[in-house]
Amino acid sequence: MDQFLLVLVSGLASGAVYGLMGLGLVIIYRATDVVNFALASLATLGLYAALTLYDSGLPLFLAGLVAISVAAASGLLARETVIRPLAQGELLSALVMAMAVSLIVESLISKIWDDQPRAFPSLVEGSVSFGGSAVPAQSLLTIAVAAVAMALVAYLFGRTTIGSAMRAVAESADTARILGLGSQRIARIAWALGLGLAALAAFLYAPRTGLVPTVLSAPLFRAFAGIFLGGLTSMYGAVVGGLAVGVLDNLAASYVSAGYRDTFVFSFTILVLLIRPQGLFGARTFQRV
Repeated sequence: MDQFLLVLVSGLASGAVYGLMGLGLVIIYRATDVVNFALASLATLGLYAALTLYDSGLPLFLAGLVAISVAAASGLLARETVIRPLAQGELLSALVMAMAVSLIVESLISKIWDDQPRAFPSLVEGSVSFGGSAVPAQSLLTIAVAAVAMALVAYLFGRTTIGSAMRAVAESADTARILGLGSQRIARIAWALGLGLAALAAFLYAPRTGLVPTVLSAPLFRAFAGIFLGGLTSMYGAVVGGLAVGVLDNLAASYVSAGYRDTFVFSFTILVLLIRPQGLFGARTFQRV
């Protein structure tokens, strides 16, 4: 039972990271129809900038704000210079350009900071005892911070004017334009918010794994598994799907085989999609062919 508790908490901590990244992906996709494959690389760029300033004496909390700011700013720069000039509806071109941005940013990180693994400082040290189990405090903090961030996003979309405008643009950019809502302004906010959530996820994840230019490659694909499991257009589904992937991933690694953890997770995701193609919480759409 003690072992199961540790696996469950570790899975929830991993799932919280996947959920934050998935939430960022869904927010950007709903506002701009762009699947942002560059999200992980841009968040990693923010981490390297934050670590550099932390090593120079900046407090870790402020370094985290730097990571979020750098990721959001670089994401906006990429959108304005690479994605926005594309013609409307060029979704495949936007996808390819986002992947190109990802590769360029990873190469830039390697050139500036090299490829050698670096330790990333933990936000908290020690562990918390639950019965006979010692649960790492970093995992509990990850779950708590992610929960607060997700709650704030829910409040933003459910209770604020900006959130209502972003939901209107997600439903129909043409309708939003008729109502006087600036779709480009909303798109910029969505990109900044999505990249900020990804940088926060990276900041919580890096202390467990260390820092390399591709540190978020695996979490990105698990975040994609989570949003497809939960529903590509559902922010709630992105969170639930990410948590489910994190728990399943850790259960498979602990009780089946670490070498088959991704096989187990993605097989389960495919099975769900075969039964329910729109995901667990996605809206079903019909298209005449």
